[in-house]
Amino acid sequence: MIDKDGYRANVGIIILNRRNQVFLGRRIGENAWQFPQGGISTDEEVEDAMFRELNEEVGLFQHHVEIIARTDKWLYYEVPGAYSRSNNSYRGQKQIWFLLRFVGQDYHINVRHHQEQEFDAWRWVDYWTPIEEVVNFKQDVYRNALNELAEYLNESNISK
Repeated sequence: MIDKDGYRANVGIIILNRRNQVFLGRRIGENAWQFPQGGISTDEEVEDAMFRELNEEVGLFQHHVEIIARTDKWLYYEVPGAYSRSNNSYRGQKQIWFLLRFVGQDYHINVRHHQEQEFDAWRWVDYWTPIEEVVNFKQDVYRNALNELAEYLNESNISK
Protein backbone atom coordinates (compact mmCIF):
# COMPACT_ATOMS: atom_id res chain seq x y z
CA MET A 1 0.00 0.00 0.00
CA ILE A 2 1.39 3.36 -1.05
CA ASP A 3 0.74 6.36 1.19
CA LYS A 4 -0.34 9.81 -0.01
CA ASP A 5 3.32 10.86 -0.38
CA GLY A 6 4.19 7.90 -2.61
CA TYR A 7 5.96 5.66 -0.07
CA ARG A 8 5.22 1.99 0.49
CA ALA A 9 5.25 0.88 4.15
CA ASN A 10 7.94 -1.73 4.69
CA VAL A 11 9.99 -3.52 7.34
CA GLY A 12 13.76 -3.97 7.29
CA ILE A 13 15.41 -6.78 9.24
CA ILE A 14 18.93 -6.83 10.65
CA ILE A 15 19.79 -10.27 12.02
CA LEU A 16 22.79 -10.52 14.36
CA ASN A 17 24.65 -13.72 15.10
CA ARG A 18 26.53 -14.38 18.34
CA ARG A 19 29.60 -12.50 17.02
CA ASN A 20 27.54 -9.40 16.14
CA GLN A 21 27.89 -10.14 12.44
CA VAL A 22 24.82 -9.45 10.32
CA PHE A 23 22.99 -11.59 7.80
CA LEU A 24 23.30 -10.41 4.21
CA GLY A 25 21.39 -12.07 1.37
CA ARG A 26 22.13 -12.00 -2.35
CA ARG A 27 19.07 -11.15 -4.41
CA ILE A 28 18.16 -14.06 -6.62
CA GLY A 29 19.77 -13.89 -10.05
CA GLU A 30 21.67 -10.67 -9.26
CA ASN A 31 24.97 -9.64 -7.74
CA ALA A 32 23.15 -7.42 -5.25
CA TRP A 33 23.32 -7.97 -1.49
CA GLN A 34 20.85 -6.68 1.08
CA PHE A 35 19.07 -7.26 4.36
CA PRO A 36 15.71 -9.01 4.36
CA GLN A 37 12.88 -6.55 3.90
CA GLY A 38 9.32 -6.48 2.69
CA GLY A 39 6.02 -4.70 2.52
CA ILE A 40 3.47 -4.37 5.27
CA SER A 41 0.04 -5.58 4.18
CA THR A 42 -3.10 -3.58 4.86
CA ASP A 43 -4.27 -4.12 8.46
CA GLU A 44 -1.03 -5.98 9.33
CA GLU A 45 0.90 -4.98 12.45
CA VAL A 46 4.53 -3.96 11.84
CA GLU A 47 5.92 -6.75 14.04
CA ASP A 48 3.70 -9.34 12.33
CA ALA A 49 4.99 -8.17 8.93
CA MET A 50 8.55 -8.52 10.17
CA PHE A 51 8.02 -12.13 11.30
CA ARG A 52 6.22 -12.98 8.04
CA GLU A 53 9.06 -11.52 5.94
CA LEU A 54 11.66 -13.24 8.13
CA ASN A 55 10.01 -16.56 7.35
CA GLU A 56 9.39 -15.89 3.66
CA GLU A 57 12.88 -14.61 2.87
CA VAL A 58 15.13 -16.45 5.33
CA GLY A 59 13.05 -19.46 6.43
CA LEU A 60 13.29 -18.51 10.10
CA PHE A 61 10.51 -18.62 12.65
CA GLN A 62 9.86 -16.45 15.69
CA HIS A 63 11.59 -18.93 18.04
CA HIS A 64 14.84 -18.56 16.04
CA VAL A 65 15.24 -14.88 16.98
CA GLU A 66 14.87 -12.38 19.80
CA ILE A 67 13.86 -8.79 19.12
CA ILE A 68 16.55 -6.48 20.47
CA ALA A 69 15.20 -3.14 19.21
CA ARG A 70 13.48 -1.31 16.39
CA THR A 71 13.83 2.14 14.91
CA ASP A 72 11.77 4.84 16.58
CA LYS A 73 10.43 6.30 13.36
CA TRP A 74 10.08 5.53 9.67
CA LEU A 75 13.27 5.69 7.62
CA TYR A 76 12.78 6.62 3.96
CA TYR A 77 14.50 5.99 0.68
CA GLU A 78 13.55 6.95 -2.85
CA VAL A 79 13.79 4.53 -5.74
CA PRO A 80 15.45 5.89 -8.90
CA GLY A 81 13.41 5.72 -12.08
CA ALA A 82 15.38 2.79 -13.49
CA TYR A 83 14.32 0.66 -10.50
CA SER A 84 10.87 2.11 -10.03
CA ARG A 85 7.58 0.41 -10.72
CA SER A 86 5.34 1.62 -13.48
CA ASN A 87 3.08 3.24 -10.88
CA ASN A 88 3.68 7.02 -11.24
CA SER A 89 2.67 7.72 -7.63
CA TYR A 90 5.39 5.42 -6.22
CA ARG A 91 8.47 7.28 -4.88
CA GLY A 92 10.07 4.71 -2.63
CA GLN A 93 9.77 3.02 0.73
CA LYS A 94 9.34 4.01 4.34
CA GLN A 95 10.69 1.41 6.70
CA ILE A 96 10.67 0.41 10.33
CA TRP A 97 13.90 -1.49 11.00
CA PHE A 98 14.22 -4.35 13.49
CA LEU A 99 17.42 -5.57 15.11
CA LEU A 100 17.16 -9.28 15.91
CA ARG A 101 19.47 -11.64 17.78
CA PHE A 102 19.68 -14.98 15.98
CA VAL A 103 19.40 -17.73 18.59
CA GLY A 104 19.15 -20.64 16.18
CA GLN A 105 21.84 -22.47 14.25
CA ASP A 106 23.06 -21.57 10.78
CA TYR A 107 21.36 -24.66 9.35
CA HIS A 108 17.98 -23.14 10.34
CA ILE A 109 18.51 -20.45 7.70
CA ASN A 110 16.86 -21.52 4.45
CA VAL A 111 16.65 -18.89 1.72
CA ARG A 112 14.84 -21.45 -0.48
CA HIS A 113 12.04 -21.94 2.08
CA HIS A 114 9.42 -19.87 0.28
CA GLN A 115 8.16 -20.54 -3.23
CA GLU A 116 8.79 -16.92 -4.26
CA GLN A 117 12.45 -16.90 -3.29
CA GLU A 118 14.12 -13.53 -2.58
CA PHE A 119 17.72 -14.68 -2.06
CA ASP A 120 19.88 -17.37 -3.66
CA ALA A 121 22.83 -17.07 -1.25
CA TRP A 122 23.63 -15.58 2.14
CA ARG A 123 26.56 -14.87 4.45
CA TRP A 124 27.51 -13.30 7.77
CA VAL A 125 29.39 -10.00 7.47
CA ASP A 126 30.75 -7.36 9.83
CA TYR A 127 28.11 -4.98 11.17
CA TRP A 128 29.01 -1.98 8.98
CA THR A 129 29.78 -3.87 5.73
CA PRO A 130 26.25 -3.71 4.28
CA ILE A 131 26.42 0.08 3.89
CA GLU A 132 29.03 -0.34 1.16
CA GLU A 133 27.54 -3.48 -0.40
CA VAL A 134 23.91 -2.49 -0.80
CA VAL A 135 22.71 -0.74 -3.97
CA ASN A 136 23.66 2.95 -3.77
CA PHE A 137 20.16 4.39 -3.36
CA LYS A 138 19.68 2.35 -0.16
CA GLN A 139 23.03 3.26 1.43
CA ASP A 140 21.73 6.20 3.46
CA VAL A 141 18.80 4.25 4.91
CA TYR A 142 21.14 1.39 5.83
CA ARG A 143 23.57 3.82 7.46
CA ASN A 144 20.73 5.46 9.41
CA ALA A 145 19.27 2.14 10.57
CA LEU A 146 22.63 0.66 11.57
CA ASN A 147 23.65 3.85 13.38
CA GLU A 148 20.38 4.09 15.31
CA LEU A 149 20.42 0.43 16.31
CA ALA A 150 24.16 0.21 17.08
CA GLU A 151 23.55 1.51 20.61
CA TYR A 152 21.97 -1.86 21.45
CA LEU A 153 25.13 -3.81 20.64
CA ASN A 154 28.04 -4.59 22.86
CA GLU A 155 30.31 -1.89 21.41
CA SER A 156 33.46 -3.85 22.22
CA ASN A 157 32.45 -6.40 19.57
CA ILE A 158 32.13 -3.99 16.64
CA SER A 159 33.97 -1.02 15.27
CA LYS A 160 32.56 1.72 13.12
